[in-house]
Amino acid sequence: MMLADYNAIIFDMDGLILETESSYFIAWQQAAKAMGFKLSDEFCIDLSGVSFSVLEEKLLQHFGRDFSFSKFCQFSNTFWQVHVAENGIEVKAGAHDLIAYLQKQNTPYCLATNSPEINARECLRYAGIESLFNLMVCRDHVKAAKPAADIFLRAAEILSQPIENCLVVEDSYIGLQAAQNAGAYSVLIPSLKLTPEIQSLAGLVLEDLTQLHHVLESPAR
Repeated sequence: MMLADYNAIIFDMDGLILETESSYFIAWQQAAKAMGFKLSDEFCIDLSGVSFSVLEEKLLQHFGRDFSFSKFCQFSNTFWQVHVAENGIEVKAGAHDLIAYLQKQNTPYCLATNSPEINARECLRYAGIESLFNLMVCRDHVKAAKPAADIFLRAAEILSQPIENCLVVEDSYIGLQAAQNAGAYSVLIPSLKLTPEIQSLAGLVLEDLTQLHHVLESPAR
């Protein structure tokens, strides 16, 4: 698919629409510290975009099979709630204008995230933009998380479009893998370091959502 052929847009959430990843990393590191462990910045970055089940397995591999993931989740949730209550969640630059443009053009769009619905809606509420996303597909809506294709295929279904006519906008390697597995054309707006491996999976690489807005608005798209 060429960029000009899209009929609908599927957005990831964490790191793309919302600046949530830094708050997750802070909470994870505080939780680990409270349990007598330490998580490096690099370890957290490597977990960008993963599902809870993958996060659990990675932590067990890192700290040992006796590591209590349930206790880690309790601690990290508490620390995360304190952090976002004090600091809120930032909406990524260009998101408001891009969504307003899509609404004006009557272009269908939805959110597609590895987060469970309860967590996704909580993040959107803290950011003050829950009303902008009437359609969303979350981890608990499908059998398999990204990098499996399930979330994006389900998103295309609720948008009433073939996945080939959906533009997937992602910020992570795992998300791009999922887009490729689904057969979707992907746009990468990286939230972390851009590597050749990540870039090779993307149909197009842009700097931010404002640039995507300009590309979509251009008559030459």
